[in-house]
Amino acid sequence: MPSAPPQPTFVLIRPQMGENIGAAARAMWNFGLDRMRIVAPRDGWPNQKAVAMASGAGRLLDEAQLFDDTPGAIADCDFVYATTARPRDLTKPVFTPEAAMADARARIAAGGKVAVMFGPERAGMENDDIARANAIISVPVNPEFASLNLAQCVLLTGYEWRRAAVPAVSVRVDAVGDWAQQIEIEKLSQHYEDRLEEAGFFFPDHKAANMKINLRNLWSRMPLTRADVQMLHGIMRQMVRWKDK
Repeated sequence: MPSAPPQPTFVLIRPQMGENIGAAARAMWNFGLDRMRIVAPRDGWPNQKAVAMASGAGRLLDEAQLFDDTPGAIADCDFVYATTARPRDLTKPVFTPEAAMADARARIAAGGKVAVMFGPERAGMENDDIARANAIISVPVNPEFASLNLAQCVLLTGYEWRRAAVPAVSVRVDAVGDWAQQIEIEKLSQHYEDRLEEAGFFFPDHKAANMKINLRNLWSRMPLTRADVQMLHGIMRQMVRWKDK
């Protein structure tokens, strides 16, 4: 696995199931993260169920670091976030995943070493672990069902880290084939205008000019491919042939 650029370290605190460790590794690698530390896994380490679940991210598990306790896992870090969904009797800054990863990126860019801790699947982290963190990451979930699976929480956090580095286009259309050029749209518009003119569509006369503008505006709003344009030409030609039968 190639060396990754500066990034946060994800620390799994006392994970209980190998499958969840593997799923967390897979979620991390989905977003280009490869620094995992594991604290006292319940079922021991290495774990074949984790490897099976990790699928193509198995090498990340090979390089994961194993620690006996939380202080050892975060000893070399400058700033640590703890992910938790439950209210705690601890006064700490609370970030959303998006804000936390933006903050982490700034700290890492300044030369800092950052870690994000994720708790056990059954009940999350204990206060003793959270007390060692500098800030909390809290996902805005349904308060009546706030528990997130370990891998889900890792996935959300990893996504926000990646999103800041590779901004996603909010809406896009992936064309099958080439997009139509403006000249092709112009010819299509003229074809329909000419045939509709012959059919007496633009009526009454005082509305004809505006109707033609609206028709051209309709074509310009459509993200048409060249194949779309050819099909629309064919539809109009067939309708004219059918009329003349």
